[in-house]
Amino acid sequence: MTHPLPIDTTFLPAQRDGADIAAYPIGADKALPVPLAQLDAAAGGLVTRALAAHPAFKAKAGDVLPLALPASAPFARALLVGVGEAPTALDHEKAGGALFAALEGAGTARVALFAGTGEAAAHLAAGFAARAWRFGQYKADKPDTPPRPQALDVVTVDADAARALWDQALAPQIAGVCTARDLISEPPNVLYPESYAQRVAALLKPLGVEVDILDEKRLDKLGMGGILGVGQGSARPPRLVILRWKGSGQGAPVALVGKGITFDTGGISIKPSAKMEEMKADMAGSAAVVGAVEALARAKSPTPVVAALALAENMPSANAYRPADILTTYAGKTVEVFNTDAEGRLVLVDALAYVQQQFSPRAVVDAATLTGAIVVALGEEYAGAFVNDDALWEGLAAASAATGEKLWRMPLDKAFRKQVESDIADLRNTGKVDRAAGSCTAAAFLEHFIEDGTPWAHLDIAGVGLFGKASSTGPKGATGFGVRLLFALAQRMGA
Repeated sequence: MTHPLPIDTTFLPAQRDGADIAAYPIGADKALPVPLAQLDAAAGGLVTRALAAHPAFKAKAGDVLPLALPASAPFARALLVGVGEAPTALDHEKAGGALFAALEGAGTARVALFAGTGEAAAHLAAGFAARAWRFGQYKADKPDTPPRPQALDVVTVDADAARALWDQALAPQIAGVCTARDLISEPPNVLYPESYAQRVAALLKPLGVEVDILDEKRLDKLGMGGILGVGQGSARPPRLVILRWKGSGQGAPVALVGKGITFDTGGISIKPSAKMEEMKADMAGSAAVVGAVEALARAKSPTPVVAALALAENMPSANAYRPADILTTYAGKTVEVFNTDAEGRLVLVDALAYVQQQFSPRAVVDAATLTGAIVVALGEEYAGAFVNDDALWEGLAAASAATGEKLWRMPLDKAFRKQVESDIADLRNTGKVDRAAGSCTAAAFLEHFIEDGTPWAHLDIAGVGLFGKASSTGPKGATGFGVRLLFALAQRMGA
């Protein structure tokens, strides 16, 4: 299957014409792999001399050393790319991303990468492609810069194995990550609940995913007072989008649920103006779910998956819900509103209850930019994971280790559940102690809507959805965090 990626990637057993820059991975011991030794010989020992002359180049994963080659060499320029000592798949992805970053603006369209094993080659290509993503379609005047790399020729003795890993796992994941980043980056006047739902349908239906869009009339008929309450202040009504990938496996599906607040002003409890523009990314959890379902479909995963995207815009208006309102949710539980900026949990609980009642999933995982408190606790390094089942946590931890999307397990406790009990309704949408354990009480609120015996995980990704600077495998901005994690978890659960 062809995957819509920012780089045209080809795996070859031998180099072909067309590239004027070559890249060579090198380990921390700085031993020359066969292709690099061949270049060294053709260049009259230039590589060996360059390594001796640049002791600061340690060849750690992501280190890059550029070389200008003599006329006797097959390329005009080369880059040595460090992969570290005993490199892992993630080290190779970091190196691939660093390679793209070093070549951006270098004026070359095609790069030849001389990789090692098929697995290493595929992960180098994955890092290169992930780092190449850009969101620039709203720039009327394109900057006058040298061309960015458009194509990558990966030369490896295991070309068939590399191509298989790429096609069956890595390319689908990177495509899903790019989709999530695109969605998060869209302006809220373009991406709002209705347009978002339509865009998801246009993307996923051709891949074999069933898409059901519940509009405000159906939501009202179903009694989904949480998502309707949050969305009632906006001229753009909410949507609940249900996705089904049936796979080929037997048994109950894995359920993925994503918070999709396409813009969050805070509502009547309005946010400060500083950085409010970042609130277009308050739908990053839903974007991660969309990207994961896309990746699973492109990979033709055997795992049955059902997903729910809870889409709403939280706006102040004469029609907006207020502090002190009481909302009746799909599950029948009533919620007293204390803060309209604690809206994500209100849309999520309708979606969580719906997928449990309608599909009886084997496990439920939700992803949401839910609380600022998790950013205080974990910063931009980790997402908080609240998990009620040790086996599910083990699967998440393994998926995290494999993908580099870091999780830190956070506590679920009856004390936090009591903190969100209301005096006049079943629940309240904030904890009773102001600013205390905010991410824990938010998770506890969600836990009230999880049926007994259902394995469930809540991923609070508020700190990892946007980066203020470039990472090893992505530019500044939307990260697409969660796509690869959820893909890896679903694949494990279907094995």
